[in-house]
Parts: sequence; structure tokens; C-alpha cells
Amino acid sequence: MKDGQKVPKSTPQQHKYNVHDVEKKWQDYWKQHPYGVTRGIGEGKKFYCLDMFPYPSGSGLHVGHWRGYVLSDLYARMKVLQGYNVLHPMGWDAFGLPAENDAIKKGIHPQVSTERNIAVFKRQLQEVAAIYDWSKEINTTDPSYYQWTQWIFLKMYQAGLAYQTDKPINWCPSCLTGLANEEVIGNVCERCGTVVELKQIRQWVLRITRYAEKLLEGLDGLDWPEKVKRMQRNWIGKSEGLLFSAHIKDTDIAISMYSRHFETFAGDSFIVIAPDHPLLPRIMEGLPQKEHILQESARLVQERHRHHAERDAEGIFTGRYVIHPAVQQPLPLWIAQYVLADYGTGIVRGNAHDERDFAFAQKYKIPLKVVLVPDDAMARELVERQTICYADMENGILIEPRQFSGRHAREVRQDILQYCVEQRYAVAQTQYKLRDWLFSRQRYWGEPIPLVHCARCGIVPVPESELPVKLPHVERYSPTDTGESPLALITDWVNVKCPQCGGGSEARNKYNAPMGRLMLVFPSLSYT
Repeated sequence: MKDGQKVPKSTPQQHKYNVHDVEKKWQDYWKQHPYGVTRGIGEGKKFYCLDMFPYPSGSGLHVGHWRGYVLSDLYARMKVLQGYNVLHPMGWDAFGLPAENDAIKKGIHPQVSTERNIAVFKRQLQEVAAIYDWSKEINTTDPSYYQWTQWIFLKMYQAGLAYQTDKPINWCPSCLTGLANEEVIGNVCERCGTVVELKQIRQWVLRITRYAEKLLEGLDGLDWPEKVKRMQRNWIGKSEGLLFSAHIKDTDIAISMYSRHFETFAGDSFIVIAPDHPLLPRIMEGLPQKEHILQESARLVQERHRHHAERDAEGIFTGRYVIHPAVQQPLPLWIAQYVLADYGTGIVRGNAHDERDFAFAQKYKIPLKVVLVPDDAMARELVERQTICYADMENGILIEPRQFSGRHAREVRQDILQYCVEQRYAVAQTQYKLRDWLFSRQRYWGEPIPLVHCARCGIVPVPESELPVKLPHVERYSPTDTGESPLALITDWVNVKCPQCGGGSEARNKYNAPMGRLMLVFPSLSYT
């Protein structure tokens, strides 16, 4: 083009981009010629890229889904261009609470609403041209899939890793189901925001605590950010301490109290027990105020969520005293909201050198004894006058016991441990914050647990040759407020013959409920 010559103007028609036609053309092409399909086994370098499968619990994907998936999509594309044989599957975590709640909200059977939602989700992902290998698509509601989750559950049961328990669970009165501790945020259900209650329900639990130490050891070899590994370590919560033993005066009841910070044991001034501790009714036996205190304990549990600060935690004196072998006088036994029945032993030592204990003692005017002080004279006076709580186990100086007086607590920690063990006050013990995983749900939409309850044989696994135990169709699928699954209403499904002895419906009577085949459901392996 010569200098000074004008560039011809283009018309809008020449540069018009018809989004619908162009996108549709390439979407059809990619559907016929999918990009990034996994090649045969043994072909080239391999790379496995796995997204968290979405819950099909809404009418469509939102931008938050794609915000996560676009990163894995880009990475998978990069690996394809680098010559890797990439496996990038997609599936649907379609069983469980989110999908069922969506169905209940819409008034549609979960089977129908889940299928509709999946169809929309899949269409949306195909329209944005994410390079998933759809030949590897997984749906957790497919019996050919969940027969393997049932098989894995049977293997865990046979290995002693799955067991039943009657302890209280986190119960959401809105979702009408039990919740794992990780699903309760600030004492409310993470899904609906309803205040969680404690409810006594027979349930299935997985014994994940057996692997606490292996989980910790495995973190050392992971190429993860240190802050993520630190979060995991804190979640597992390993601590090494002492388990103190004591007796409750005028009873034959022995109790134990785990303590990570045992250096100040000589200052123990009272004992505190959780309001929902299973020993409490027995402890109160024979006392005239038993019924009143048990009622108050139940109230403390129900209102625990209202006390955001431990300084405001409520309590009540039981009227009992504890004979603590390391202390010269009986110690009063109190009930307090801040003590949790499922943490440690559910019973703790109370003294002046713990913020919670100090605040509780001040509130109820419980006399305290100071045995740890700072170097600074002015600060020491405040501590000895019990104006402030001093709990610095690193820099604090012990006053008692006499053998360790004048020394820093950190320097004599192991000496005190050995002393308490030798005096038979306590035994050394390692504990974890990690708790066994509540695995059962009191709902309909999920794979049935493949176990039969027989009055003669007890709990009997369904033979592997008979898996999967299919989820039956029901018209009434809404959850009950009793903690019983809607499947309990299907008597011809619940009442089955025992695979071991051939017995029939006797199993109903043993549990006072139609539990021939366990009605509770458990989440699929991809459900967290």
C-alpha cells in the first residue's frame, strides 16, 4: 500500500461475530472429535488430573464452579501439549444431603431432580469446551458404581474400622440428619445455618483415629505448602500429656482427666465435667438434687451455642467432691459448658493457670491456688492476688510442688511427668483431637449400608455376590424427625432373610424398629 493511501473502511457485516453459529459449530465438532481423550494404557507419559466432582444440587453450575475447574482445565491442556497421556475425568457426587435437599425444595423426587441437574451441568461444561474425557464419566447414584462403595464399607467393617455407637450426635433439626463435626461451624449447620442440637441416635462411625499417627507421618513427605500441613497437624491435634486418676467421694466411681499442660497439677482447685458426660447420671445417684441437676445439665448442652466467650460459660455444682491423689483435700466437682464430652475424657482439672478455668472460677467464686508466677515482681503480685490469669508454661516459675519450686516449668516438664507417674498420680498418654467419623445419615438419598441385623446372628454382612444392595424407589422420601430413615416404611425391603441362618423378621424386635436391613445411608467416597 502506497504512502498516504487511505485504508478502506470495513463494513460491520464483514467483522460481525455470530456467537451462536460459531460456538455451535465448534461445540458440535468437539463433540464428534473430543480433545484430550485418554489414550490406551501404556501409551506415553501419564498425568492424572482430578477435579472435585460437583453436587448436582442446583439448576445449573455457577461461576464459582468454573472458577475452580478452569484451572484444572488449563493445566490438563498444558500437559496434553507437552505430550502426556492425560486422564481428566468428570463425574457427579449425586447422592447425599445437598441433592436431596434440592429435590425437597423443588418438590421433585431426588432421582428425577438429580438426573435433570446432571444433564444441565454436563451441557454447560461441554459448552465451555472443558477437555474432560466423558467416556470416563461417573455418577455415584449408579448401582454399578456404588456396589464398590458398599464393597469397601464391608471390608472396613470386617477389619473393625466401622462400628455402631449410641453416643449423641450433632443433629440439625432443619435438615433432619446427623452431621459430622466438620459440618458444624460455630454450632450451626454449615448448609442451612440452623442451630445444631445433640441427639442420641444409634449410628455408624468409621474408626479414622486408628490412623492418626500415620496421617501425621505422611505429612512430612508431602510437597504441600507448610501452612496447609500445619492446618492438617492442628486438625489431627497430637498432644503428649498425663492421664490423672481420681475417685469421687462417697461413691465407687473412678474418673480420669487428661492434661497436656500438667506442670501446674499442684494448683488443682476443682474438677469440671461435661454436662452431657455419660457418667453424670451415675455420679448424681443418691443425691436429692439429682433430677434438678440433670435437667440443668441438659439445658447447658442446649444453650452451649449461646456462649461465644468461654468467660460466659455457665455451670452448676454437683454436690460431689473428688479425691485427687496429688492434692491434700477433696476438690469440688462442677459441671461446665466449656467442657466437651467427646474431647479427652470429658473431665478436666481446674486451676488458676488456665484461662477457661480462671474465668469460670471467678464467675462462681471458686477458690483458686497459684503455683506458677512470672519473673517480674509487679506482675507476680497481680498473679498472686488472682487479678490476672498467668498460664505461661515456657517462662513461668513454679512455686509448688516443693521439689520443683523456683524452677521454670519448661525445664522440669519431663521431671514432673516422671514424678507423677512414679507417685501413681497419673500415666503418660498421647491423645489426638481427631475424632472417629460419623458416617451414617438418617435420610433416603444414598447407598444403603449392606448389613443385615439378625436377632440370632447379630450384624451380618450381605454376601459380596449379592451387591449392590439397591436403593428402592419410594414415594415419600422426606426425612423424619425421629432420626429414622424413610426406608423404614418399606417393610418388604427392610425385612429380609439373614444371609447366615436364613432367619426372617425377628430382627425387627431386637432394635424396636424395622431394621432387618440397615436403613441408614452413608455418603459416597467422593462425598466430604
